[in-house]
Amino acid sequence: MLEARGFTAEDFALSHPGGSLGKRLLLRVRDLMHDGERLPQVALGSPLRDALLEITRQGLGFTCVVDSDGRLAGVYTDGDLRRTLDQFHNLRDVRVDDVMTRPGKRIGPDILAAEAVRIMEESRITALAVVDEQQRPIGALHMHDLLASGVI
Repeated sequence: MLEARGFTAEDFALSHPGGSLGKRLLLRVRDLMHDGERLPQVALGSPLRDALLEITRQGLGFTCVVDSDGRLAGVYTDGDLRRTLDQFHNLRDVRVDDVMTRPGKRIGPDILAAEAVRIMEESRITALAVVDEQQRPIGALHMHDLLASGVI
């Protein structure tokens, strides 16, 4: 009967925004992302130590690495740290550029949060950089944010 009347899943979501279907169909990345001072980022050329401090300070398990124009050049993650420790004996002279993941997974702010879940699961990662049209980081999204919101 609902189909005959043209009542869609989106209509249901708008009628019941607090439910799990409503959240999957209405919540956008911008609604859940960490932004402003909570956005982890360091500049290309930074010592690895700075990237590690930023990861620790923000607690998201990664940091964005930006070029001189502020565009996302890559990311440095907890997983990258494990690989770095296997590769280098002395971390003092290591620059984040030498060990970061290029170009790094990214997503736009207007994408559905449910799509972010799919990307993270498919890529087997727990965080995404959120970028604007110029590929400048504007936020960070972590799997814990998706869990806490009820999208998952």
